[in-house]
Amino acid sequence: MSIGNLLEGKIFMKLKNLTMLLSNAIGEPVNQSMIATSLGITRQTISNRIKNDSELTVSELAKIEKYFSVNITNQVKGLASDDVLIDYYPDVFASCGSGSIVFSDDKEVISMPQKLFSKYSRNKNYSMIHARGDSMSPFINDGDKLIIEHCLGEQIIDNKVYVFCYKNEFFVKRLAKNVDEIIIKSDNPSYSDRCIKSIDLTDIIVIGLVVGIIRTV
Repeated sequence: MSIGNLLEGKIFMKLKNLTMLLSNAIGEPVNQSMIATSLGITRQTISNRIKNDSELTVSELAKIEKYFSVNITNQVKGLASDDVLIDYYPDVFASCGSGSIVFSDDKEVISMPQKLFSKYSRNKNYSMIHARGDSMSPFINDGDKLIIEHCLGEQIIDNKVYVFCYKNEFFVKRLAKNVDEIIIKSDNPSYSDRCIKSIDLTDIIVIGLVVGIIRTV
């Protein structure tokens, strides 16, 4: 996106990204029905446009800003053409060790350059959390920020690194799947592999694949 496009009223922003920006600006979730009302169209139309990866024009943004009494145009101007808007959970930690409880589900919407993603798809949802512990070192260190591509029922890819919830605790580990068990692997040789047998598989929820790591040196 360029400022020139913005001033000329051309298409410039994804509808699904605007929903996140609005939710962040007003401090509460914005749903498709609310967006539809602000634009004077049906909820189904909004739903179809999101599915089709539709974009917004400046005139549509103006209607939305007036309806919600917010100004997010300046936020949009600051985004580079390849920026990705994702949910960032500053107080959510996935353990690289024995397990971490989620301390808070407060979130903010931030923009990240696509180059920080090992892969990126406009059809995927992403978020960012923190890692805690050293069991995945040197690949992931304590305090690293993890960009997660949310899983939507996809099969586990063996030996990829995932964030998952097991018995109400969050972990980040390499996973491999057998017929009746999931093997949990650590990169740090000081930590042993673990297996979750079929009887406990209902206790594991795979949240997403780690597709980016941000490290403060």
